[in-house]
Amino acid sequence: MSDREWHASQVQSALVGSAAAQSAVVASWSRSMRLYGLDPEDGAPPDVLTEAEFRQARERLGSLVQTAQASLDRLYSAVGGAGCCVLLADKDGVPVDRRGSAADDAVFCKMGLWTGAVWSEERAGTNGIGTTLAEQRALTIHRDQHFFSRNTALSCTVAPIFDHRGRLMAAIDVSSARSDLTEDFVKLIAFAVGEAARHVEAENFRLAFPKARIVLAQSATDPSQERSANALLAVDDDDLVIGASRSARHILGLTDEALSRPLPAADLLGQRKNVRQDYAMAERSVIQRALARTSGNISAAAMIMGISRATLHRKLKKLGLD
Repeated sequence: MSDREWHASQVQSALVGSAAAQSAVVASWSRSMRLYGLDPEDGAPPDVLTEAEFRQARERLGSLVQTAQASLDRLYSAVGGAGCCVLLADKDGVPVDRRGSAADDAVFCKMGLWTGAVWSEERAGTNGIGTTLAEQRALTIHRDQHFFSRNTALSCTVAPIFDHRGRLMAAIDVSSARSDLTEDFVKLIAFAVGEAARHVEAENFRLAFPKARIVLAQSATDPSQERSANALLAVDDDDLVIGASRSARHILGLTDEALSRPLPAADLLGQRKNVRQDYAMAERSVIQRALARTSGNISAAAMIMGISRATLHRKLKKLGLD
């Protein structure tokens, strides 16, 4: 029995019984064979988009391609020396950007680890990019965990990227064809890939709300809950929430419908006060900033606030700032 036939028999054996309910890999094998009608022994080369189709796929990602450049560079500098390539794929599993050593290009191109190849689970079976996108969570598909026998030399570690509305947008992949890739090194790769994806996601969120204040969210009902570095809220000048990342939506229970209405940030973050206190604090803050900008000069502060010196003195006394 050849290696290809042996792998196919392993896939088919795993699909007998309840293994698919216990393993994400076997569940993906099941989808590959039963839902998509794929054959693990299929040795056909990977599907590749036409030049026009690839250009459209890249354009659909918009500014994310540029936003991800620095993160892809840093990630490749960390893993490239170990014979790995780095890919940025869209939500359809098509790599639109890549980092890799010229010495490995021929091998990776033949395997389909190249821009324009199609790595969706529907077309390529169980694989790092496609299965991560299907599961919407970070995964490593290591060697014979792949569905197609032709991909069992690969080890692929992938993390998804979600857009500013919390919707799946892309994925970052580090792949290797080295047979001596250790489990510990795969864990380090997984950490690096996750960090890169989180950085791209956060930067994309900030760019989506250029005029907003970006704050880190924490559950108001459960302050002890671990805070996610990507649980971000976009807050406007009126202290109203105008955007929330996927992590923030999960922590705070936010939906598109909830975000379509005005939401005071203080209420979400457990800092709610009554309206009278809010008004007093806002007035106090404005006065304090005016005084700071004028180095404590009462007349100058009153002028930039558009009120008289006497009015400012009354407010200072009322607020206990005199």
